[in-house]
Amino acid sequence: MEQIKIGVREAKMHLSRYLKTVQSGCEVIITDRGRPVGKIVPLEEKEMPLADRLKHLELRGIIEPKNGRGGLKIHSPVAVENDVAQKLLQEDRDSEH
Repeated sequence: MEQIKIGVREAKMHLSRYLKTVQSGCEVIITDRGRPVGKIVPLEEKEMPLADRLKHLELRGIIEPKNGRGGLKIHSPVAVENDVAQKLLQEDRDSEH
C-alpha cells in the first residue's frame, strides 16, 4: 500500500484532498516537526456499509452501475400463497423450544 507523509499544518489545510487519497487506497502518515504521530488508513471493505462498498467497487472499475443514475435494480419480492412463509417461520420457531 502506498504511503505519503504530510505535516499537521498541511493536513489541516487540505484534509478533504487527503481523505480522497485515502479512499483511493493510500495511507497518509501525519507528522509533527518531521516525527510521525499518526496515520489515516482506508477502511477495510468489510467495515464499510454496503452502499459504500458498492461505490468503492464502481470507482475501481470492478463493477458498473445497473443504470445511468448509479442505482442498482432491486427485484420485487416473490408472492407466496396462503401465508406459507409465515407458517414455515412459525414452525421453525416452535421447533427451537
